[in-house]
This record gives sequence, structure tokens and C-alpha cells, in this order.
Amino acid sequence: QVQLQESGPGLVKPSQTLSLTCTVSGGSITTSFYSWGWIRQPPGKGLEWMGVIGYDGTTYISPSLKSRTSISRDTPKNQFSLQLDSVTPEDAAVYYCARRLAGPVGWLTAYDFWGQGTLVTVSS
Repeated sequence: QVQLQESGPGLVKPSQTLSLTCTVSGGSITTSFYSWGWIRQPPGKGLEWMGVIGYDGTTYISPSLKSRTSISRDTPKNQFSLQLDSVTPEDAAVYYCARRLAGPVGWLTAYDFWGQGTLVTVSS
């Protein structure tokens, strides 16, 4: 059974870069035809799809975040990562990594396995 776990700093200062890593066990991030995504939930708001990286390394980023968001992977470590530049307090949220099997990449129901989430606070 695939498991995902987020890791990274819980506190980031405004204007700095947030880097989070998702470690996957029980399955390979290169297995066809899965893709691996990042979703976040700010306090009091709904879930927001951020982007995905496919089993072949192809990435798709939400248009609202594309200018400052990137997703990469480290296949030997079976990990994929999120980088969010120039963070502001509006970026404070619980960040989740999740696996997508089928369906539109931006549809949350397309993701069948999720990490427990990690809370990121933006403060100076």
C-alpha cells in the first residue's frame, strides 16, 4: 500500500522560499501512469490544487501559482518536492502531497492516497 509523508520547515519568513519534500513508500513515483501532486489548505479555506509531476517527469502547475512554483523529483530516493518562491502570509496552509491515478489533474477526487499534511506558517 502506497504511503506518502511530507517533510520540511514548519516556519518560513516572508519573501523566502518554501521547500517541501514528499517521501513515497510502497510504490515507485516512476510507475506508469501515476502522477504526484501538491495540494494545500489555508486556514478557513478549501483545498487548493497546486500542481503535479507525472511518472515521466512532466509537470503541470496551477495557473495562479505557476510564476513562483516548481515541482521536481528525486527518483533514486523516491521523492518529489515542492518549491514555492516569495512566500507571503497568504501562503500559510496545511500542505499535502498525494497520488493521482486517473482524472483531471486539478480535480481533488482524482487523488487516491494522501499524506497526513504538514502545517506551514509564514511569519517574520
